[in-house]
Amino acid sequence: MRLTTKGRFAVTAMIDLALNAQNGAVKLSAISERQHISLSYLEQLFSKLRRAELVESLRGPGGGYVLAAPATEINIAQIIAAAEDCLDATQCSSKADCHKGSPCLTHELWENLNKTIHNYLSSITLQHIIDRKSAGHAQVVDFTHTHIH
Repeated sequence: MRLTTKGRFAVTAMIDLALNAQNGAVKLSAISERQHISLSYLEQLFSKLRRAELVESLRGPGGGYVLAAPATEINIAQIIAAAEDCLDATQCSSKADCHKGSPCLTHELWENLNKTIHNYLSSITLQHIIDRKSAGHAQVVDFTHTHIH
């Protein structure tokens, strides 16, 4: 399992958007400059984020992107799911056919890891990250005290 640059950059761009959208739509070129992400890459990512209904595009003068929902309602798992093709620790894409048509010895281990990661990322909203950043914490989010089953 790997979290690719797609997922990482999508989360970074969405945090930037959330931080800067109070004054209206945000241009991708501004996010590109602030976060050092290529504009063409951001255009591809925001196309996926728009299809996932996480952002809305506004046309015309002063146009750009805004969040499609409040930052309290958008979680990191949603962003990564929109950007990544798949975030899966199993070898079989969770089909349980990894060992000659049946689950391998470690299938349940990797499947549980998938669930743990998803639950963790679902528990963190854009607003959590913004609040931590506003409070001046060096660590973006520390939810290690959260117990996920």
